[in-house]
Amino acid sequence: MAVSSVITVSQLNFYIKSLLDESPALREIYITGEISNLTDHYRSGHIYLSLKDDKALVRAVMFAGNARHLRFKPEEGMKVIARGRVSVYEATGQYQLYIEDMQPDGIGALNLAYEQLKKKLSAEGLFSEDIKKPIPAYPKRIGVITSPTGAAVQDILNILGRRYPIAEVVFCPVLVQGENASAQLIDAIERFNKANAADVIIIGRGGGSIEDLWAFNDEKLARAIAKSDIPVISAVGHETDFTICDFVADLRAPTPSAAAELATPNMTELLSYFKSVKDSLPAIMQRRIDFEKQELDNLASSKVLLSPKGFINIRKNELDMLSADMIKAFKAILSENQREFVALSAKLDALSPLSVLSRGYSIVQNKNKVIKSAKELNIGQNIMVKLSDGKAECEVNAITLDEKG
Repeated sequence: MAVSSVITVSQLNFYIKSLLDESPALREIYITGEISNLTDHYRSGHIYLSLKDDKALVRAVMFAGNARHLRFKPEEGMKVIARGRVSVYEATGQYQLYIEDMQPDGIGALNLAYEQLKKKLSAEGLFSEDIKKPIPAYPKRIGVITSPTGAAVQDILNILGRRYPIAEVVFCPVLVQGENASAQLIDAIERFNKANAADVIIIGRGGGSIEDLWAFNDEKLARAIAKSDIPVISAVGHETDFTICDFVADLRAPTPSAAAELATPNMTELLSYFKSVKDSLPAIMQRRIDFEKQELDNLASSKVLLSPKGFINIRKNELDMLSADMIKAFKAILSENQREFVALSAKLDALSPLSVLSRGYSIVQNKNKVIKSAKELNIGQNIMVKLSDGKAECEVNAITLDEKG
């Protein structure tokens, strides 16, 4: 082998990379396959994966700059169509597909993204009826978030003016489609809440394709609606159009016009109701007066008012009887207590030392100490003998112990 033909590994990889990069057939290719070995680096935003069919596999990467434009979330086992270029990663010599765009194979990317987000938010409970806020029956201020140029705003304003002209309408114009639409919608909701500028908010637009309505399928917008302290009515598109906002809003209206009707009472019906109430007030008042008059007549004809002296005498007799019964019961209790006292006194007397002395017994003491045994005495000792009716000072002349002592 000639020395001039020897190249390094780096040179080889660079040469192969150059061949692939310069190949018109590999600069932009479309490839279909099933996703496997999916790794989504959340910090960098890059997506690493493999595409495979039943016979082969190719490694692929989608860098963050392209990945952030995806309308759906790639999943393991998902069949996709990827557009990109083939090149070599020189450090390892691994050839791979550098994906610039990717779409689900079969179902559209937007439809898939819609279903994925719907499933995610539903699992979090954001669609639950338990967290939805009630729509006020008589709002003083109605917030409207929509395009200033579309037909939706005119429909809403016309119906609000006709049905409930006493309400103040606070209009916040925004984009309703395009790249910046969802950010403006979110900002409008947050500003309404921060300023507490409305009692209820209508957010929506007229009909259109799924692409036109896509701003209302934004995850951040859905969370802003769920977080709103002010109740939100979603009115996006036509009756058959459903967006994520419709599910997370406190109330879904099929059209912007319907939203205006749901947000307000009918002023004509209210005035008719008030008129009927006003017309019925005299009859209601008369019925109340008649009822109270009858109650007064019943009181006036009662025995208490017709014969108060007799009523007092009856109550006096009842009081006298109660007093007599109470005195009788008190005497019975007192007599029983006296009997118990006498019996207890007799028992105490029987146990008293004085009672024992009265039966001929005595208490012998030496210097105020009670003598309990003959052994405690000495010949010639002076002692005090206490009797029932007095005491005597004695001198011990003799001591005789009994057999037990």
